[in-house]
Amino acid sequence: MDNTPGPRAGRKEWTALGVLMLPLLLVSMDVSVLYFAIPSISEDLEPSATQQLWILDMYGFVLAGLLITMGALGDRIGRRRLVLVGAAVFGLASAAAAYAHSAELLIAVRALLGLGGAALMPSTLALVRNLFHDEKQRAKAVTLWTAVLTTGISLGPVVSGLLLEHFWWGSVFLINVPAMALLLALVPFLVPESSTGRPSTGRPSTGPAATEHPAPEHPATGGRPRFDLLSSALSLGALLPVIYGVKEWARHGYAPVPALGIAVGLLFGVVFMRRQRRLEHPMIDLGLLGRRAFGGPVLANLLAMFATVGMAVFFSQYLQSVLGQSPLTAALWSLVPAAGVAVTAPTGAALAQRIDRAYVMGGGFALSACGFLLITQLQTDSPLWYTLLGGSVYAGGLVAAMTIANELALGAAPPERAGSAAAVLESGQELGGALGMAILGSVGAAVYSRDMADGVPAGVPHADAVRETLGGAAAVASELPGAVAETLLTAAREAFTHGMGIAAIGAAVAMSGAGLFSVVFLRGAGRAAAPVPGEPAAPDHRPASHEAAL
Repeated sequence: MDNTPGPRAGRKEWTALGVLMLPLLLVSMDVSVLYFAIPSISEDLEPSATQQLWILDMYGFVLAGLLITMGALGDRIGRRRLVLVGAAVFGLASAAAAYAHSAELLIAVRALLGLGGAALMPSTLALVRNLFHDEKQRAKAVTLWTAVLTTGISLGPVVSGLLLEHFWWGSVFLINVPAMALLLALVPFLVPESSTGRPSTGRPSTGPAATEHPAPEHPATGGRPRFDLLSSALSLGALLPVIYGVKEWARHGYAPVPALGIAVGLLFGVVFMRRQRRLEHPMIDLGLLGRRAFGGPVLANLLAMFATVGMAVFFSQYLQSVLGQSPLTAALWSLVPAAGVAVTAPTGAALAQRIDRAYVMGGGFALSACGFLLITQLQTDSPLWYTLLGGSVYAGGLVAAMTIANELALGAAPPERAGSAAAVLESGQELGGALGMAILGSVGAAVYSRDMADGVPAGVPHADAVRETLGGAAAVASELPGAVAETLLTAAREAFTHGMGIAAIGAAVAMSGAGLFSVVFLRGAGRAAAPVPGEPAAPDHRPASHEAAL
């Protein structure tokens, strides 16, 4: 194993990173871009309630279900090639979605968007692994990747609100088309191929063709290993039912069908894992997943997304339904926590070059726990600045911890398996987000319902809807006389804020646990070796396993 420092990236590699951030931003935006567009879509296409839910969820389901498949495919056929295929599919599906004339067609093209997004996301992170061989530069690149991913999810509603003020709902899809066309034009010239059939030499490229490597060769036949379609189907069968079941459980409470979906998904997951152990070229390297320098960050990222997505639902509703802001104003204010990210993410990356990354991750999670504790103190009349302060603190801590986790895991993965490793990381994030929405959302909903059981004025119609959600209470209040409506809304806002506070306690506990896990379990796996000034770096005599690659 060559332990010499990798070559430093130049202008070409940084330009290539900028190009790769474009699809990442758009793919992450599409997770949330329809939040404000659904009323317009419903008025135009008249979907049923079930179809409306599938319009919202189909993209995320397909994206999550295909991440592992696409990560492994990129390792075999080349990640640049897969980025180009994903960009073409994403652009064409976006154009089709913009002009969809029926709910059924829109659902179908949203599935195609998920397919294109699944091809793009793990490939962009895997290409970062191969573009940046120097640890410090790779840390900065992964920081940017993580920040763009989280910013895109927050930016989706803002872009949607701005476009819908001037254009029809299809415009939220059409903005993807020129961006994908630009990607198709620039990637072949700026981004080298990185499907490595043998360990990378680490030599700088002189052009796309100079760094292009063949896919891994089968030791017996000398040809490329076959892509395992059965493993792909099993991974899809494992992830989709679990994520569907968790989301439905969060939305409607316990029901037999979601519970059965989770059980079926877990069964497929067991079969998938057993098959990976027997394959010569598995889709997921279980040995890598079992190493603490990779498996630990996967779990840490899952917990981070658990808190991020679980609280995002409350945060946006609080701004709109409790503080009374318009959707666009609330969406714009929700970008303020990015200021915390802008400070803590690069600070964490710099600290990770000097001290053990486990301590930096633990500090990030501790900071996020403090932010969630600030959220627990919110009241219905709390000033906006306090709300944004709490959001900035927890978002900054989370992104700092996620950045270190991504960089640690990506560095622990061999370059030829970077696509699969990135897909596992992102699949864990998707599952964590679904669990956060289910568990924290259910906690908040339970507190709201309990508080409203005695808070509904006598004689109010549709009491069940009032006790179920704040939105239901607002809809009923709009049809009531002024004094009764105000009493009802006050009680509903207080109940919602109380539920959000209890959910924030759950998030703070989860982040405290993630911080403790990082320090105890990952200590030593992410130690940064700072060279002594004026002396050459000492050779690394650790075993040639990728567990301690960083």
